[in-house]
Parts: sequence; structure tokens; C-alpha cells
Amino acid sequence: MRTATLGPAQRAESLASMAERELDVLVVGGGVVGAGTALDAATRGLSTGLVEARDWASGTSSRSSKLIHGGLRYLEMLDFALVREALKERGLLLERLAPHLVRPVPFLYPLQHKGWERLYAGSGVALYDAMAMARGHGRGLPLHRHLSRRHALRVAPCLKKDALVGALQYYDAQMDDARFVATLVRTAAAYGAKVANRARVTGFLREGERVVGARVQDVEGGGEYEVRARQVVNATGVWTDDTQAMVGERGQFHVRASKGIHLVVPKDRIHSTTGLILRTEKSVLFVIPWGRHWIVGTTDTDWDLDKAHPAASSADIDYLLEHVNSVLAVPLTRDDVEGVYAGLRPLLAGESDATSKLSREHTVAHPVPGLVVVAGGKYTTYRVMAKDAVDAAVHGLDVRVADCVTEETPLVGAEGYRALWNARARIAARTGLHTVRVEHLLHRYGAMAEEVLDLIASDPSLGEPLQAADDYLRAEIAYAASHEGARHLDDVLTRRTRISIETFDRGTRSAREAAELMAPVLGWDEDQIDREVQHYEKRVEAERESQRQPDDLTADAARLGAPDIVPL
Repeated sequence: MRTATLGPAQRAESLASMAERELDVLVVGGGVVGAGTALDAATRGLSTGLVEARDWASGTSSRSSKLIHGGLRYLEMLDFALVREALKERGLLLERLAPHLVRPVPFLYPLQHKGWERLYAGSGVALYDAMAMARGHGRGLPLHRHLSRRHALRVAPCLKKDALVGALQYYDAQMDDARFVATLVRTAAAYGAKVANRARVTGFLREGERVVGARVQDVEGGGEYEVRARQVVNATGVWTDDTQAMVGERGQFHVRASKGIHLVVPKDRIHSTTGLILRTEKSVLFVIPWGRHWIVGTTDTDWDLDKAHPAASSADIDYLLEHVNSVLAVPLTRDDVEGVYAGLRPLLAGESDATSKLSREHTVAHPVPGLVVVAGGKYTTYRVMAKDAVDAAVHGLDVRVADCVTEETPLVGAEGYRALWNARARIAARTGLHTVRVEHLLHRYGAMAEEVLDLIASDPSLGEPLQAADDYLRAEIAYAASHEGARHLDDVLTRRTRISIETFDRGTRSAREAAELMAPVLGWDEDQIDREVQHYEKRVEAERESQRQPDDLTADAARLGAPDIVPL
């Protein structure tokens, strides 16, 4: 299928087009659920618009544990329906929808008690595998296995000998969450959706009680548009209540934010061939393989401060280090931490005060005519949430609309990916790139890697790696601005790539080179390049300062020291 290009011209055309004629569905919120909803609506033949106040996936959807998983711990809570649903979605993503973006990842669960724990935990993991296989969506993932202590220490030599008496190993899946959302948006656009990031909804249009559209401010150009739509879907995650307040309706439920932080450390700091999953007194802790790095997370604490830039405090970092060091033979220190990121889970408020016990189920409501609200849920089940949201919107349209087809609709880059993967050595020989570079591109873009290679063919200097972040090619920076909707340096270093968390300098040494690669695409002059670099450096310093603070209040105040960038 043809792929959509999300460059500056396409964004301007989308905004103008949305304002020209009434849409069937306008989706507000460019995270995974909003992007998925736009794709669902567009593939049912509905005229669809999608707007996001900041960048695609700039909130929760770029700050997760980057796992596509069934939720093994929900089995312990006896939430079989949620696990069954998530396992089905995991299988669809691995096998059909996004094999270029989602791949298997192994986890080792250390056992600390003889006898009963192996039986108890082993039964849970066996049920997990059986539920996946029963629906025919377990293919492609090895089954779990029981390991002796000696075998477990061969697989994960990093563990203290007295930290386990044996282990279980099982498989889940992982992806780059922000890249996944950008790909969802491009897929929706390829099927006709009009999409625009940095387009903020400032209010809703009303006719009597009915919502008939939204006022949308172009944060980049400064203009304001009236976008009329027969149905509006509020998919704004932790901002759900704020968005609802614009229509004077809080709705039938309340969304609370739970903060989770993650640390990124170099691969050589933890000697293991597998990820780890550890129990804590509140939840579980993951050590997740991530290219040449490990991701360690997460925490689960209530958060009622700034939603746009949740801050990790010194106490959060200490908590993770303390818990992971309880099982590591060679402990991690602050000096080992390359990156830190914090995200907010949108949880439906329940009766319990403990955020880890709030609902991970999702809810769809129709609080006033013309407005659908979708909230809660988990990343893995975004497609089901999107389907339910569009079903509700279709109910309000009062016309016959086709059923959901996203279960059979691969994301752009999936079609032809496996054939290109098989031909990767030949592609390397043709382009002059190392095979490892070609594999890197295929894992990030799938079949769309050919578009990146075309840029390199027209300008061989783009085939060189970034000087201070050599995992990434210069072409990927230009491509992010020309094809993937990146509008600012922060978008590229934080979401289109992960340089901001994968380098000890947090991307500051790559900032100017990246800005200069983006400049010709976005029409920046030297002054704008300087502003982008200075803003990024201030953001990094504010984050570093917040991570030195003892608690949430002081960390939040420090992080807010760096304002959001607005073009001049």
C-alpha cells in the first residue's frame, strides 16, 4: 500500500481540509488510543480528522515500559478477561499487524522459595501460555520453561547466587511506543484521515446541547480553525477530565494519573541474556532488554501535578536502584544511569486509594450528544479501545457504517517487511551500509526503510551516523521531519529516536547536528536552529535538576523551569 508523508505541507493541507467541510469523526488526542481511533474510523470509510496539542505520543504513549504484554500479574488478580483480550492483541501485533515494530522478549522470574513458589508461579505462567495458544495467537513465542538455579545463573550471570533457588523463563513482546504511534498516525493518514500535530483544541462547538465540532488552534502558525464534525471523540488520556471541562461535563467517570518512572542503563552494566521480572512490595519491577541498553522500571505513585512534564525525583530513582540491586551481584549506581523518563498512566478512579489497584479496564461513554469519551485501558489493548470508541460514535451517526476491520489491517511498513528482512544482506551490498545498519532500519521502519535508503541514495552524507549518537543515521533525522511529522528538535531526539535517554549527555551533543539536518525540511534559519538547540539544552538541564530533588513537589517545580518551545 502507499504510505502517507507527514511533512509540513501535508500538515497545513490537513488543517485547511478539516476546516472546509464537516467530518464524520474528529478525534482529539494523538496518543496510541487517539491514533488507533482515527485509523479505525478511516478504515470504516468515515471522513476522519485527528488533532494533537503537542507531538504525536508526547504524553503517556512515549513513556511506557515499551511492552506489548498480556499482563501476567492480572492473572493473580483473577482478571482473566483482561489477560485474554491483551494476549489476543499481542498475537495480532506480532503476527499480522506490526511484525516490523513488535518482537518477542524473554523474561526470567527468579524463585526465592522452594516447592510452593515454583508450583504457584509455574501454574500462572503455564495458564498464561495456554490462554495465548487457545485463541491461536501464541505462535511466534516460545513456551515458558523451568530452570534450576545453576541454569538460571548461566542465563543471567548478573544475579546474586543467594537471590534465587531457581527460576521460570517466559516470553512477552516489546516495541518502541512512540514509533508505534507515529506509524499508527501514518497508517490512518494513508487511509484518508486528516491529521495535524501541534493543533490544540481550545473549545467545543455547540448547537444547543449537542457538540458539533471543535475550535482548533494551530500552535505553529497561530491561526484558529472551526472544525465541524458529526461526532467528536475525546481520547486525551490523563487530560480527559480537562477536555471534558470544556463542555461543562466531567462525564460519568474520573481519570486519575499514576506516575511510573524508568531508568536506562548501558547493556554492559547488567550481564544477562534475558530480561528480568521481580516482585516488589507494591507491584513488579522489570529489567527490559533495549538494544544496547536496559530499561529498569517502574514505579506506581499518585500524581496530581503538571501532566505535560511529569518529573522523576531523586526518591523515585533511589527506589528503583534499591529494588533492582537487591538481586544484582554488581549493583547499579547513579553513575550508571544514562537516561530517566517519567510517564503517567490514565487510570479510571476506583474505590481504592492505591493507584496500583485502580482499574486498567477501559470505558467508553457518550456524556452529551455528539461527544464520545474513551479512557483507561492499557497500551496493548489500544485497538479494542479504539473499536469501542468508534462503535459508540457510529451509534450517534445514525447511518449504516461498516464494521471494524483493524484486526486485518497491517500498519504501514508491515507489508513486505519479512521479504526485505530475508534480503537484508543483499540490501546492505546494494547500499554500501553494514548489514546491522539495514537491520536497524528494518526494525524501525519495516518496508518504509526503502524511503530512508532513497534519501541516502540522493545524498550519501545522510548514510553517515550522527557523531555523538552513532546508533542512528543522519538520514533518520531528516526523514523524521520530512515524513514523520516531527516539528521540533525535541520531537526527534525524544520520540522519533531515543537519543535523549540512550546517551549519557541526554542528546545535547547531538542537538546542533540534528537541528541542522531538520532545518532545510522545516525552513528554519540560523536563529531558529539556535532557539531549538537552546530550548533542548534547557529542557535537559531542567530534567537533570528535577532528578536531584527529594520529592514530587520540588521535582515538578524544577522541571517547569524549562518552558515549551513555540516558534517565533
